[in-house]
Amino acid sequence: MAKRLFDVVFSLLGLILLSPVLVVAASLVRIMSPGPVFFRQERIGRGFRPFTIYKFRTMVIDAPRLGAAITCDDDPRITPVGRLLRKTKIDELPQLLNVLLGDMSFVGPRPEVRRYVELFRDDYQTVLTVRPGITDIASITYRDEAAILGRAADPQAEYIDNILPHKIRLAKEYRQRSSVLFDLLLILRTIMAVVRPKPLPRTSGIS
Repeated sequence: MAKRLFDVVFSLLGLILLSPVLVVAASLVRIMSPGPVFFRQERIGRGFRPFTIYKFRTMVIDAPRLGAAITCDDDPRITPVGRLLRKTKIDELPQLLNVLLGDMSFVGPRPEVRRYVELFRDDYQTVLTVRPGITDIASITYRDEAAILGRAADPQAEYIDNILPHKIRLAKEYRQRSSVLFDLLLILRTIMAVVRPKPLPRTSGIS
């Protein structure tokens, strides 16, 4: 109950206080790249319930049709303004609406697409007992995920064989350690990672 109250109050407050940033970002996406302002995609939430996640669009129209499902740092489908939004994580701000609606929480395992959830369904039986979140241990650990994938010979295989299994382990760790104080620590760590970008070891956790 306390976690949900926190999510409702601060997502609403965030949408209000960050409205100038949201307006500017939306305007830049609209002006500098033809297509919709928002990227919408089905993700799987708590109890395997699907929901629509919202982000600012950072790629060209029909990006899924033009390339792989995995996005790397040097992906030519990313627009110039999209690179800025991704670097600053401003593209994630529309997920405050997902938090307000109850699809997500500020802190929780990052929601995945159905394909990857089905590949590790037994693990997600545990992971999806909590709401997915905007940030979590894995989000901080893999702050430079796109760069890691960009160095891989096969980004798709790297994600499925190495990165996603580690993310799942970190999601299970979060579930075991979840508390208001731990959530606040992760939020603080996330802000610091955005303000002071610094690549973190792929296997590091939060202690």
